[in-house]
Amino acid sequence: MSILNYLFGDRSTAQNSTILDKADYAKAIKARKIQLVDVRTAREFQAGHIKGAKNIDLFQFGSFNAAFEIFDKSKPLYLYCQSGNRSQKAAKKLKAAGFDEIYDLKGGYSNWIR
Repeated sequence: MSILNYLFGDRSTAQNSTILDKADYAKAIKARKIQLVDVRTAREFQAGHIKGAKNIDLFQFGSFNAAFEIFDKSKPLYLYCQSGNRSQKAAKKLKAAGFDEIYDLKGGYSNWIR
């Protein structure tokens, strides 16, 4: 176990975001008003999502970047998808767009509902 995991729980840092385990993610999104985004398809979102999430489909290339123009780049952004793959792709795009603090749910929504 690394010293960071010991001090801060199971957080791993991907290249473009900090990956939080389910417990840390849940605590973070309940603690304050946050920017929470589900990057799955509309169909997946309608089948179930985290309360308060906004749905912005990663695969809607034309509107994906535009949809984030209303978000505050200086505030933390919490992302998730079904398993964690799409949210990491989204994090990469959003990092390039100027978002500094991005958090991702380890294991995605599949992990959330377990």
